[in-house]
Amino acid sequence: MPTPSEGRGPALSTSSESHGPALPPHPEGRGPALPTPFEGRGPALPPPPPEDRGLSPYTGWTRAHWEVAADRLLLDVRPFASPRHGLIGLPGPRPSWSGPRSDALEGWARTFLLAALRVAGARGEDPHGHLDRYAEGLAAGTEAPGREDAESWPLMADTRQAVVESASVALGLRLTRPWLWDRLDDRVRARVADWLLPALGPSPVDNNWWLFGLTVAGFLRDAGIETDRAAATIDRSLDRVEDWYLGDGWYTDGDNRAFDHYNGWALHFYPVLHAHLSGDRALLDRYGPRLRAHLDDHVHLFDANGAPVPYGRSLIYRFAAAAAPWLGTLTGHTPLAPGATRRLASGALRHFLDRGAADGRGLLTLGWHGPYPPLVQEYSGPGSPYWASKGFLGLLLPADHPAWTDPEEPLPAERADTVRAFAPAGLLVQTTAADGLVRLHNHGSNHVESRAGGEDDPGYARQAYSTRTGPTTGSAPADNHFALLDAEGRATTRGPAAPAGTGPGWAASLHAPRPGVRVLSATLAHGSAELRAHLVLGAPEGTPVRQTGWATTPDGPRATLHPVHGHPPEDPAVVLPVGETLQGPGAHVLALHGTTRGPAALFAALASLTAAPDPTPVTDHARVRIDGHTLHVAWRDGTTTCLDLDALL
Repeated sequence: MPTPSEGRGPALSTSSESHGPALPPHPEGRGPALPTPFEGRGPALPPPPPEDRGLSPYTGWTRAHWEVAADRLLLDVRPFASPRHGLIGLPGPRPSWSGPRSDALEGWARTFLLAALRVAGARGEDPHGHLDRYAEGLAAGTEAPGREDAESWPLMADTRQAVVESASVALGLRLTRPWLWDRLDDRVRARVADWLLPALGPSPVDNNWWLFGLTVAGFLRDAGIETDRAAATIDRSLDRVEDWYLGDGWYTDGDNRAFDHYNGWALHFYPVLHAHLSGDRALLDRYGPRLRAHLDDHVHLFDANGAPVPYGRSLIYRFAAAAAPWLGTLTGHTPLAPGATRRLASGALRHFLDRGAADGRGLLTLGWHGPYPPLVQEYSGPGSPYWASKGFLGLLLPADHPAWTDPEEPLPAERADTVRAFAPAGLLVQTTAADGLVRLHNHGSNHVESRAGGEDDPGYARQAYSTRTGPTTGSAPADNHFALLDAEGRATTRGPAAPAGTGPGWAASLHAPRPGVRVLSATLAHGSAELRAHLVLGAPEGTPVRQTGWATTPDGPRATLHPVHGHPPEDPAVVLPVGETLQGPGAHVLALHGTTRGPAALFAALASLTAAPDPTPVTDHARVRIDGHTLHVAWRDGTTTCLDLDALL
């Protein structure tokens, strides 16, 4: 590919070499110096407005802060655009498995969506000329698609990832139609439509990808292009996703019970937004209440510090987790007060921007806070993190909307201790107001490709996740994991888990770590304490087992793990170093060991995770009595829980 001229952007690379200027050293020696949320290396912006702690007592942020943040992100990618703005080839440690041209389309399409939200939210005002640049890019990228040059977009027939990016292109065009599409040259419109049309075919991936065709079809139908074919695509896409709706606001992302943030930023996002933009009352009446039900649960996944629970995949999308709450407010299908929606969304955006999600050039990195390669799937490239643009959906709300003018309200994690089951997903959320910390106990979510005896995905196979811990990755011992150990001390994987039930304060699941062996696992939670129980069925006599706890960093919350049953009471938990997690370096987990006795061996342990000052010992939080396989727990405040494990088999 020819090198862009005039120093306006890098050539697309076919290697994993990073692009861009050298960065100054981090003051702690751990990487590039991090900008404040409104710093960057692009064109100058006016100084950000001061925090408004009267209107926004929790985050200090107002709509003006969101607008500046959007402009900053958009201006900071400009140095990496091709000469005619058809591609944005961002620097990164490696390309995705789709290759650098696809990655550069991704950089273009996902930042275009951010520009569309910014300009549509300002009712066409565009003082930084965002849409002019993307209009040039539309013309350049579709002039000779598939050609190996500095500007051309890949064809969907050759590059499957282009189907994903077509949705961002189409949605951006739909949102900005009066200011962009309607003003394009007829020949450019025809070329763009030709490039988009292949997305109307059946999805090449059987999961949320069906909704990319829906999104393209919605725009093309509105634009009067191939309307019958577009209508058929809309119906086919929604019909397929319907098969995965399990009720109470929860979809599985394809088969095998895959639950993650795709519920919010894809499976609800695209159908509800399509219905809203189409003015289709019947569709909105169908999908809007589902979104409302999901938000009733989703809001509990946010820490007082703004972080969403890191579970599932594509966590590099970060504050895209705020998209669904904004969408609920935009459409009126939300249980959240306007000020609570803004508090959640501003908290999420600030959480990441304040903690180095953008590097010294102002570019979003492949990681959680800063870069963290173990978190990144092979399908992700340097432009992938800009799916976070969806988190700016709230800019579509007018400036005088109560979501922008009402005072912020606290999150559930800030108001009261909560233990809440997400029954269709087999998940149990546990929050504590003293520290604002959120824990998510997993008794039903699996990676779509999970299989018994196979390798576990850290984002799906852990027994629990939290907003301030792990998960561990690579060869490190798995955190929050119950395993059988072989003669060399190697731990079994969990594989797919089948939910065994949920109830007030508890959730349970079954998995098969070895052929002929089943484990029934249950979590009973109250306050900051958890009782973790595992009934091992069919294991040979004397099989070693290990229960691990939370993966905490030196500056993170405090975790405890105390034997209750099955684990020798005289053997305290041992400390296992696990290296770096997405929360930082130097993490460790606690572990309890034991051996099976008889065909049904029960193991139980009390665990806790807290950032509260001077925490009460976990053994003071609960008194546990075990009769056979029935668990009786008297919690510190007098609440009791009883669970018969045999009844769950």
